[in-house]
Amino acid sequence: MGTNRKIAITGGLLADPARESAAPGTLLIGGDRILAAGQVDIPSDAERIDAGGLVIAPGLVDLGVFRTDKPAFHFGGITRAALMPDQSMPLDDVGLIREATRKGKPDFWVHPIAAATRGLAGKEMAEIGLMQQAGAKAVATGRQWIADSGVMWRILSYASGLGLTVISHAEDGGLAGKAVATSGETATRLGLASAPACAEAMAIARDLALLRNTGGALHFRLVTTGAGFDLIRAAKAEGLKVSCGVSPSYFMLSDNAVTDYRTFARMSPPLRSEDDRKAVIAAVADGTVDVITSSHDPCGPEDKRLPFADAEPGVAGAETLLALSLNLVRDGHLGITALMRLLAANPARILGVDAGDFTPGSAADIIFIDPDAPWIVDSARMAAAAGNTPFDRMPVQGRVRRLMKGGIFY
Repeated sequence: MGTNRKIAITGGLLADPARESAAPGTLLIGGDRILAAGQVDIPSDAERIDAGGLVIAPGLVDLGVFRTDKPAFHFGGITRAALMPDQSMPLDDVGLIREATRKGKPDFWVHPIAAATRGLAGKEMAEIGLMQQAGAKAVATGRQWIADSGVMWRILSYASGLGLTVISHAEDGGLAGKAVATSGETATRLGLASAPACAEAMAIARDLALLRNTGGALHFRLVTTGAGFDLIRAAKAEGLKVSCGVSPSYFMLSDNAVTDYRTFARMSPPLRSEDDRKAVIAAVADGTVDVITSSHDPCGPEDKRLPFADAEPGVAGAETLLALSLNLVRDGHLGITALMRLLAANPARILGVDAGDFTPGSAADIIFIDPDAPWIVDSARMAAAAGNTPFDRMPVQGRVRRLMKGGIFY
């Protein structure tokens, strides 16, 4: 697309994250950037595109995927994905970061997240500054908690000076150990190694104590318990720069989902009690949760069709992220524009990228949503590299009908 080409998208409902509610309006695009949104004058030289009554929203910014997966991302409306450092070769090196930034081009953006420690071993701080220069947009502990408080203190201090957000896994490793489930009736009945849910609150409390001393920004990728959310609420009220995320599995499912040893419901952290599931929904509704992420991690039969304790944790979540999150809107917990803050604007802000909203100058990454379109999740027919979803055969609503990245339709 030429840089001077203008497009006016009309006839749709603008789900502008900056507004309280969606409203009819026009989205004006120039080249690969948004020029204006709302009731705007359409230039005579602009190409007009009729949205046909669909919801026009920013492309989703998925904060914390474990695999890049173009077909699944396009199906789910994800135009930018922050890649976790937990790869076959952990993203702890400048060359690996540079390579990761090239993944997906030109079809979607990949924003690599640097490993906080070498090899994600939790022992020695990685070259965070050099990786930032190579394109890393945040730094993460990976799928594990850093037990050494001195190491975590240095990471928070150093990242604070660089203006990078630290993304932490909220599970005290001393308590969690080799557990694959949350302590409770289900784990006991199935004979699964389990850990108390308070492992999450203890990890959060420690990291918040360090944050008070170091300053900077801290994001807990997944918070899944009522006690954890209570700590996040108090920290925000205190003025700490803290945020947290959740994925749909934790507001849709409780630990009952692992009954019959269903490995597609094995996750990290593990599914929690029904009370904690309800606490997740309450935290989304009251604004405690900042981000909803797919945690996309397609695992094939060689990783999932194993005894429960041996199976890899993870869900192919990219395709179902939007549809499952729209349940929160239909159930009255939040509006569509608030949902877009959680799925697009807030993750883009945490990563420091000009995307995820309709602000003039923001990237023209746009999706056209039919929020009522029915479909059935089918693990055998998913676009993802593997169909490991706990939502197989579930009827859902909400489809992306069209996707634009950088002003170009895909």
